[in-house]
Amino acid sequence: MQLDDYVDKSIPRIMDGIAKCQECPVVSHIEKGIRLAGQRAVARVQEELIAVLFPGCHGYEQMELGDLQTALSAQLKKTAAALKDQVLSAFAYESEKTNGGAYSEQAEKAEKAVGWLIESLHDVQSVLQRDIVAAYEGDPAAKSTMEVVLSYPCFKAIATHRIAHVLYEAGVPLIPRMMSEYAHAQTGIDIHPGAKIGEAFFIDHGTGVVIGETCVVGRNVKTYQGVTLGALSFPKDKDGKLIKGIKRHPNVEDNVTIYSGATILGNITIGKGSVIGGNVWLTHSVPPYSKVYNRQPTPLVKQANGQWRTVDGPWNDLGVGI
Repeated sequence: MQLDDYVDKSIPRIMDGIAKCQECPVVSHIEKGIRLAGQRAVARVQEELIAVLFPGCHGYEQMELGDLQTALSAQLKKTAAALKDQVLSAFAYESEKTNGGAYSEQAEKAEKAVGWLIESLHDVQSVLQRDIVAAYEGDPAAKSTMEVVLSYPCFKAIATHRIAHVLYEAGVPLIPRMMSEYAHAQTGIDIHPGAKIGEAFFIDHGTGVVIGETCVVGRNVKTYQGVTLGALSFPKDKDGKLIKGIKRHPNVEDNVTIYSGATILGNITIGKGSVIGGNVWLTHSVPPYSKVYNRQPTPLVKQANGQWRTVDGPWNDLGVGI
């Protein structure tokens, strides 16, 4: 049997599976005029928005200063129109699921949501500038702020989050989460678009960081790789279903540093100026200026008789306790 024969044999079975999918955007929504945006389309809009904020850094082409304003205006109008279509489809999808308002009402909501984002872009850009400076000043390996913009995964993850968060606050379904998950796949940094994050936020290295939906992070906060700001438990209703929309993630106040591998869970507060050490497991609040570390094991040395003893005193030049 040839390869094409395998395809001809498989397609009818695949189509049967698609027909049985109640949530499939092709089967259940296109016939109603709802065409949800695909992942790549949303990712392209996301990339274009960042490229508008940082021209010549995150776009595909070099920009000339002489025609910069004209070029950015044209690009932003094109991107805004594409995003409006995506947001409208998301609103229409959500409305169809919940028997919400008419399509015309969803169009007005989409116009307002995208308009709010466009008006907010200057503020987003200003906050990102402070994030960039925080990364440069907080990382001795950074040679310039341009290096941060062009190469640091935390910049891409945080820039995406600040855009997605505006749409999330506007009540846009699907699109903000699609943006954040695209950045997650690109950087290894998982920030829910609902999280509220203050300016001058820096994630050093970044891989494996998780920040939950109801987290509130203050200003000048620095985290390292593998940090989790998550939920401790998931309350259920009388029917055994998860209760959604409740506060379940940490509050991290200003000027906190959280070292790699720390896990901070639940609706607790890390007081301002605190330092949370690496690999700490923390499920209770700590007051401002706390220092929380794992207890280190007591060093041991081997004696002449072959037995081990703890080291309580000073060390000699050979590193042996005396």
